[in-house]
Amino acid sequence: MIKPNYMENLLDGVEIEWKPLGEVVNIKNGKDWKTLSVGNIPVYGSGGVMAYVDKFAYDKPTVLIPRKGSITNIFYVESPVWNVDTIYYTEIDINQLIPKFFYYYMKTIDLMKLDTGSGRPSLTQAILNKIPVPTPPFKVQEEIVRILDSFTELTAELTAELTARKKQYTYYRDKLLTFEEGEVEWKTLNNIVEFRNGKGHEKIIVDDGKYIVVNSKFISTNGKVKKYSNEQISPLFTNDILMVMSDLPNGRALAKCYLVCEDDRYTLNQRIGAFKNVKTVNTKYLFYVLNRNRQLLKYDNGVDQTNLKKDDILNIQIPIPPLAEQERIVSILDRFDTLVNDITSGLPREIELRQKQYEHYRNMLLSFPKSEVEA
Repeated sequence: MIKPNYMENLLDGVEIEWKPLGEVVNIKNGKDWKTLSVGNIPVYGSGGVMAYVDKFAYDKPTVLIPRKGSITNIFYVESPVWNVDTIYYTEIDINQLIPKFFYYYMKTIDLMKLDTGSGRPSLTQAILNKIPVPTPPFKVQEEIVRILDSFTELTAELTAELTARKKQYTYYRDKLLTFEEGEVEWKTLNNIVEFRNGKGHEKIIVDDGKYIVVNSKFISTNGKVKKYSNEQISPLFTNDILMVMSDLPNGRALAKCYLVCEDDRYTLNQRIGAFKNVKTVNTKYLFYVLNRNRQLLKYDNGVDQTNLKKDDILNIQIPIPPLAEQERIVSILDRFDTLVNDITSGLPREIELRQKQYEHYRNMLLSFPKSEVEA
């Protein structure tokens, strides 16, 4: 934990000089990469790495700042890199700034406020060159980089662990839900559930309504992305299983499921199917079987938008082990699900807290007293 007066002690007796960005950094345009051969040098656009080529545009530590598109995506690169025309690379004056320090400082800038685009977000060199940049002594820059690197490394370790846990979860889920021929009874989904579609809500969406409109983004983000309506034209009920029926090619939401845990909060979008389990199958077990079911993912050809039909869904085969075995499977998968998906207690929550902690200390460490140069 960093003490509140840490920066005061670090900066004791030190006067911070601020300079326009253009005096400490040279901003350079990107170039087309399509004539280059395949290699191991990353090609960056405003969205990130696009390809790998055999030549570099710059081979020293640099901060990549988007020119168009996703203008808040700032990248720090130490190895050789090629950049296209949607993103700038920077030649940093290392006699004034440690490149990593400059990167961390730029992450505190609200670049959307500098947007000059009338449609697609854009940043110009003229605007960027006016940004005030602090140039504290190197010992101060080095200490700030050290602290922020430690937060970044911890978040990276947690993210790597989450990725590993998700793979482990997928392995055990598939293993637990795979049965030998003749080992269990199989039924078509149509014989287990009642099915209904949602309805269109496009004309009644409001900023903050009484009901949450359940759509593909709501399900794919585990409820983080919400749209609202004051009308509940397609009610949902406790233990309804919802499934995304339409998604982009190679999307990650197709056939993704969501289990409704409380009544009266939701209304259902037309691209989502709802299942009411009316037979003697454990609802949570059925949820795990249906979630990203491989019998449905086969309809994604990777080219066209996939729209699952009602009959495609209801004709899939569902394994029905004894109820006690269903409950055992649910118990195991619930523990994994909490670890890898629960935003209140699992690894996602831990990563979210570490990210907020990193941003708090980054902003605190880089909030230097201003001099004559103002934003």
